[in-house]
Amino acid sequence: QVQLVESGGGLVQAGGSLRLSCAASGRTSSSVAMGWFRQAPGKEREFVAAIRRSGGNTYYADSVKGRFTISRDNAKNTVYLHGNSLKPEDTAIYYCAASYSIGGYLAPSAYAYWGHGTQVTVSS
Repeated sequence: QVQLVESGGGLVQAGGSLRLSCAASGRTSSSVAMGWFRQAPGKEREFVAAIRRSGGNTYYADSVKGRFTISRDNAKNTVYLHGNSLKPEDTAIYYCAASYSIGGYLAPSAYAYWGHGTQVTVSS
């Protein structure tokens, strides 16, 4: 089992920045990748970013590319999501997820474990 706990959400003004953290515990050493997804009211959960545990390859949704950065600290079993130049459309619940699959990191189906999410609200 793996437990994922997100933190760092809150209210941010448009143009501002945020840093989300995801602390993992349990069977974390065998995870292949970690990802961030988000879900806005009335919308489907969408991919934001992912990072492979080995090699550190990163993947980003077009909507956040150039504004968001995903990083990880394997020693602390923590993954981070830094966001800059935030927009009201970034408002959503942000979820951290752990994948034990090879590839397909843009799809929720690639992830076996999920956190409960943290709310990010960007005011205009």
